[in-house]
Amino acid sequence: MMWIFNNADSAFDYYKSQILNKGIDFDNTKALFNVGFTIENPMDNHIDCEQRNWKHDYAEAEWQWYLTGDPHIQRLGKIYGKIPEIWKRMANEWGSVNSNYGWQWERNGQLDKVIKLLNDNPKTRQAAISIYDAKEIKSYKYDTPCTYAVQFTIVRGKLDMCVTMRSNDLWYGFCNDQYCFSKLQKLVADEVGWPVGTYFHFAHNLHLYNNIIEKL
Repeated sequence: MMWIFNNADSAFDYYKSQILNKGIDFDNTKALFNVGFTIENPMDNHIDCEQRNWKHDYAEAEWQWYLTGDPHIQRLGKIYGKIPEIWKRMANEWGSVNSNYGWQWERNGQLDKVIKLLNDNPKTRQAAISIYDAKEIKSYKYDTPCTYAVQFTIVRGKLDMCVTMRSNDLWYGFCNDQYCFSKLQKLVADEVGWPVGTYFHFAHNLHLYNNIIEKL
């Protein structure tokens, strides 16, 4: 069954409950597998859960960092005022990470190619950005991208987007990822002259860490 949600917050609330009640013990998490759902209004991208205490200013800083295409966490620190500990743990000895998705979509001009493909042929099935790259697997020692790919399709007069992930932490990852991906969807929609459509999100493993569950 394909679940459809009005916004990101309703998807977050639903899957938080599903993981807590039906999640499978997996490593140090409770997890659901092969989860796919649609968000009908991607730009309604704030997370209102009081327990989560999601911070728009940080999510926006992360988006601005992605726009620089700079994988170094020091750049995020300059934008946000500090570097979150999770990024410090993921960075290599040069202070760079693989999970700056802006760096990934700028490589080989992927984002520009997507925009050109959609402008040249609104019915293209080739407007995809690859994030996970097997050629770089040796560099994934500290930071393996959670996202495989992002694809854009113009359907029923709107720009739809599909995000495919190998793994997605609902508490931290999904909340900020969906914000940045929805902003990317809007950026591409504006560039190609179509309104924003729906956002389809697929995660092979959608989970909550046990240390978060203990606090709920």
